[in-house]
Amino acid sequence: MLNEFGWFNRIKNPEQLLREAQERQETAFRAPKQRVEDFEELHEYRGRKRKEFEERIRRTRGSIKEWLQYANWEASQNEFARSRSIFERALDVDPRSVQLWLSYTEMELKSRNVQHARNLYDRAVTLLPRVDQLWYKYVFLEELLQNVPGARQVFERWMQWEPDDKAWQAYIKLEERYNELDRASTIYERWIAVRPEPRVWVKWGKFEEERGKLDKAREVFQTALEFYGDDEEQIEKAQAVFGAFAKMETRLKEYERARVIYKFALSRIPRSKSAGLYASYTKFEKQHGTRNTLENTVLGKRRIQYEDELAQDGRNYDVWFDYARLEEGALQDLADEGATPEEEEAATTRVREVYERAVAQVPPGGEKRHWRRYIFLWLNYALFEEIEAKDYARARQIFQTAVTLVPHKQFTFAKLWVMFAKFEVRRLDLPGARKILGTAIGMCPKEALFKGYIELEIELREFDRARTLYEKYLEFDPANSPAWIKFAELESQLQDFDRTRAIFELGISQSPLSMPELLWKAYIDFEIEEGERETARALYERLVALSGHVKVWISYALFEAEPIPLPREVREDEEEEEDEEAETRTVPGDAVHARGVFERGYKDLKSKGLKSERVALLSVWKTFEQVNGSASDVAKVEGMMPISTRRRHVDEETGETIEDWDIVFADDEREANPTSFKFLQMAHAWKTSQAAQGLGSGGGGSGILSGFAAASTAKPREVDASSEVASSHGDESD
Repeated sequence: MLNEFGWFNRIKNPEQLLREAQERQETAFRAPKQRVEDFEELHEYRGRKRKEFEERIRRTRGSIKEWLQYANWEASQNEFARSRSIFERALDVDPRSVQLWLSYTEMELKSRNVQHARNLYDRAVTLLPRVDQLWYKYVFLEELLQNVPGARQVFERWMQWEPDDKAWQAYIKLEERYNELDRASTIYERWIAVRPEPRVWVKWGKFEEERGKLDKAREVFQTALEFYGDDEEQIEKAQAVFGAFAKMETRLKEYERARVIYKFALSRIPRSKSAGLYASYTKFEKQHGTRNTLENTVLGKRRIQYEDELAQDGRNYDVWFDYARLEEGALQDLADEGATPEEEEAATTRVREVYERAVAQVPPGGEKRHWRRYIFLWLNYALFEEIEAKDYARARQIFQTAVTLVPHKQFTFAKLWVMFAKFEVRRLDLPGARKILGTAIGMCPKEALFKGYIELEIELREFDRARTLYEKYLEFDPANSPAWIKFAELESQLQDFDRTRAIFELGISQSPLSMPELLWKAYIDFEIEEGERETARALYERLVALSGHVKVWISYALFEAEPIPLPREVREDEEEEEDEEAETRTVPGDAVHARGVFERGYKDLKSKGLKSERVALLSVWKTFEQVNGSASDVAKVEGMMPISTRRRHVDEETGETIEDWDIVFADDEREANPTSFKFLQMAHAWKTSQAAQGLGSGGGGSGILSGFAAASTAKPREVDASSEVASSHGDESD
């Protein structure tokens, strides 16, 4: 590449640049090497170095690093006396420096002055008895010199200071290396006296087991258990001892002994704090237990799990339900296996304890949603006492307590009252059951309470009481249509048809009525079932006058066309004369009446301007004529079907021309625009004839028919799923 002077520049790669940079670096300054040729130069060199060290020590007297460098330099010159002197001067400055003592002894050992090193270690441990490193070095030196009694003597001096566990363990390892096992056992005993912790007991027991003294190992564990006693807190600390004791017995194939140890510990340790021990017990039972023992172990493990969850949230009612079911299942298993009465009583007590703890967790606040799960704990508790425990007095007391606990002025639970009453019925205390339900209705009337009380009286065949209750029910809630219907059905089942009609009449006369269509339908269905067509027709007339809904007109018309059973009096007379298995005779419907109803309904809806409802009515009418009418009747209805058209109108707010779909009926157009309707009718006829001759297609016309579209391609708004625009006439574009 040419530079500004016309010369070619040489481009260097990165490796070459780095290599050149490294070559051009200046070498670091290094002190020149001095060679001593004779003793005079040696003395001069030593004097100069000592003067430098002394000057540095004078400036930084408290720096142990300077002292160590000075002393080690003297040792390197084989001037051990001078080195000792420097170390001693340093110890005068800082006698508690561990590094200084270690360097001093290391210097003596390197120079093979063993006795000096021993003396130094003795001085060091005397001055610093809590520094374990000095003791370890001292013991290592004595054992290295094969002076085992001396090492043992050092350990004895050390043990008087009650060091940590590693020191005791090191002493025991020393005795084990020289096969002095009895001495090691004695050391364990002294260790326990100083620090009686579970891990120390476990190590001692394992030691005795490994050297074959099984009786001694058992004695150690038993002594540990006696030491901790029966206090709950102490036994909790001794879990490791129990576990190790049981595992030792398992290794010795003493499975019953191990099981007894596990059970003894688990029976005295709180369930929430013995998860590890339970895990070991479960593993033991899986390997060496029977099916029953394994199930009991799993049961205990699940108890611990539930206790942990409840410790976090005592009002977690789902956990209480699971816990209670667990205990009830355990009780049932004991009963199936033929357990002793004492065992069953203990299991029953556990179930009661769980339920008592659960119902003690009363929900906070006065909102019913907080009580919904809680109240079922009381119900399950009462059912358990009644069905499983057979303690009826206790079950009654549970119901009474639950009823007292619920704040009935704010809300109530009909299920609680009804189940309490049914319990009294099962105990053959019918007056008590009625008193309970009567109290409930008087205190906090509720629909479910009335229903439950009425159902009870009907099951007892106390129909007069049921009638009275229905009257009270309807006084409480006269707008409840299902209640009127149920009351009428009761009278119908009792074949008191006059009372049935009176109830229906009274019901439909209520002005605020929830879902009145259900009551009207039930009344009409009753009359149809009784074979009273005239009465049913009169009800339909009243209903269309009251409502005028399209569904009412459709139902009315179809009613006129469908057959209904014979009147009840005629049916009963014929049933006495004929065979019981003969089919029920019916009175056929009248298509003329039905057609008249359709026409009346169409006119009524037309007068109200309800287009979608008219479409729905015409769709059903057309289907009716296809089944019951002639071709002319079908054509008549088809001629009344609407067409879908696009209308243009100006929006009053924006002033823009908007085009939307609209439904146009033939009779409406004929009445409003007779001239244009005639023209459109002729155009449609011409289009139909052209299509029949194969000269044109539905959407290919032009001119006068350019604005028409098949009604089947456009779906107007509908009343329900059954209403469709079935016409395929054209539409008009303004």
